[in-house]
Amino acid sequence: MARALGLDFGTTNTVIATVEPQSGATRSLRFSSTAGATDTARTALAFMKQPAAAGPAAVGAEAGQAAIRLFIDHPGECRFLQSIKTFAASAAFQATIIHGRRHSYEDLMETFLRRLRDYAGDEWPGEVSRLVVGRPVRFAGGNPDDGLAVKRYRAALDRIGFAEVHFVLEPVAAAYWFAQRLTRDATVLVADFGGGTTDYSLIRFEREAGQLRAIPIGHSGVGVAGDQFDYRLIDNLVAPEIGKGSHFRSFDKLLDLPAGYFNNFSRWNQLSVFKTTRQFTYLQELVRLATEPEKLQLFVNLVDYDEGYPLYQAISATKMALSLAQEAEFVFPPLGDAGRKSVRRSDFEAWIVDDLARIENALDEVLAKTNTPAAAIDQVFLTGGTSLVPAVRRMFERRFDVSRIESGGELLSIAHGLALISVSDDVSRWAV
Repeated sequence: MARALGLDFGTTNTVIATVEPQSGATRSLRFSSTAGATDTARTALAFMKQPAAAGPAAVGAEAGQAAIRLFIDHPGECRFLQSIKTFAASAAFQATIIHGRRHSYEDLMETFLRRLRDYAGDEWPGEVSRLVVGRPVRFAGGNPDDGLAVKRYRAALDRIGFAEVHFVLEPVAAAYWFAQRLTRDATVLVADFGGGTTDYSLIRFEREAGQLRAIPIGHSGVGVAGDQFDYRLIDNLVAPEIGKGSHFRSFDKLLDLPAGYFNNFSRWNQLSVFKTTRQFTYLQELVRLATEPEKLQLFVNLVDYDEGYPLYQAISATKMALSLAQEAEFVFPPLGDAGRKSVRRSDFEAWIVDDLARIENALDEVLAKTNTPAAAIDQVFLTGGTSLVPAVRRMFERRFDVSRIESGGELLSIAHGLALISVSDDVSRWAV
């Protein structure tokens, strides 16, 4: 029987959902790989050359948690790509060379989704008549080209063979999922906090003859979210311990260590790429010239021993703990004595103050351009992992009555909303 799917291709995680034909209930597809079974796949790819028996040009690919597992087990032999969604809107990204072969963005997205289909096995419907795909209001990146991103999405999906594809704004999908629980007509503001973007959508929901009707009012977005918060923690907790802010001697001059070296920590997988560059060779040479050589040597060791993923895990754990308590402990043994620090929530909030301002400016934008006062909004729905950060929640509590604010579905609201839209009679009403 033909089926429809909702695809939430996220910066950090990807979820694919469907609607059960008998019950009308939504469910996420489960993916079974070498890393175990899960219904949430990390948006990552890993490529590794196969044994010689498979042929000199044979390269195997894994996706999601299996990609992370492959990278951890074979760090020097594996090419790892994380958060591939962030490249979608970049005209500067034309292709990347992986084990001697050129891969376009479409190649990467196609490979990722084909692997998820393989992992889903019998969970994947034999025939998919319609695919509804989420997209952010504004894609992440320095100068994102939204049209280019959608063109690349469509090309990759066409290769896989989806006959009918629709694109729906991610916060609209989350709003549709949330609206199923509404018992009365309401104007709803949805704030979707992903890994790379924060998106807002303002929608009026009304029921006519038992059917849910939506009137879009406005939307806005900004390329700042959870990944940026992680980077702020790394920049303040880790970077100073590995040489940021220190100096090196060049003849009779005392020079600052280039800040660009430390930007590699903004994405943990970048360290494996950095390890193969001439820039890393220069960094190793700077150790003997540094005023604090022990710090720079620690930087070199973290890269040499592929400590990027453990660092990411430690930072994520600290951020999560700070959402629950006023103080948390950052623990990362590879830093030695500097790898155990108490972190106050107030300090973390000071580090992200500029990011919070950009997120709030995007909220101001949707309210201003739709001429919607806060009092006119009946419900506020916060979704995505960053919505759990207390400073983010306070931003909404200052503007809206607490009784009107709800949250939930951090990992499933978008995918399940897309799945519900995929089986609706008026899918084109929701599409962009």
